[in-house]
Amino acid sequence: MPIRKLKQLLDDRRVKYVSVRHSPAYTAQEVAASAHISGYELAKTVMVKVDGRMAMAVLPAPLHVDLRHLQELTGADQVTLASEAEFKALFPECEPGAMPPFGALYGMETYVAERLAEDEYIAFNAGTHTELIRMRYRDFEQLADPKVLGFAR
Repeated sequence: MPIRKLKQLLDDRRVKYVSVRHSPAYTAQEVAASAHISGYELAKTVMVKVDGRMAMAVLPAPLHVDLRHLQELTGADQVTLASEAEFKALFPECEPGAMPPFGALYGMETYVAERLAEDEYIAFNAGTHTELIRMRYRDFEQLADPKVLGFAR
């Protein structure tokens, strides 16, 4: 979903958002610093496999996915990190590691860390390493329909 398609979705749903261009940044913490926003407001998307099915774990930039806890919370037999080779083809229009946290658009589950759901706003990569979208969390929640769980540490 190129940035154009993402913006079209947001515009069609009349969601207010801000598009922020920033210098190239590749880690979530670098993106937050480059865009001058809190790392706790910036959502990073970590690709995981839940019982062999690809899913998105979305959490604040400074935190990490507790795979064991995510496994317990989802009732899965196994939760593992997905390698870039395993998910890259699922997002051909996105730069590797810059996919927006809208798993439903790709036919996969989206899990969001409770910490993100507590904030009024969320920001995330918009398919590139030079642009992000900032919007109200409640609007994101309505569009992405994530499962909010306490898996971030």
